[in-house]
Amino acid sequence: MSIADQATGHAGHNALVFAALGDPTRLGIVTRLSARGPLSTTSLTSATQLSRQAIAKHLRALEDADLVHGKRGGRDKVWELRTERLEDVGAYLAQISAQWDRALGRLRDFVELERP
Repeated sequence: MSIADQATGHAGHNALVFAALGDPTRLGIVTRLSARGPLSTTSLTSATQLSRQAIAKHLRALEDADLVHGKRGGRDKVWELRTERLEDVGAYLAQISAQWDRALGRLRDFVELERP
């Protein structure tokens, strides 16, 4: 697999994460799970004005992006943040940042060479 194919694959997989985190409610859920650890659907719902069904829909979107994992705990589901997924996305963003830094460095060098 070429580097371009790998980059496209990573970008597509990471796009799910960025789309999921682009919603304020989902970002709030991730923030709560990060701060408090595993929480039940009931606990996550009680912190909002949304219905249990609406929160469940947001949790499914986060689960589809591999950001959370739910386990049945009695009659409720307990949700846990998948921190390794966030670390993967952080590494991806660091890679993009490094690429931009190198590109800007080359541009700076080119501009400085072209000055009279």
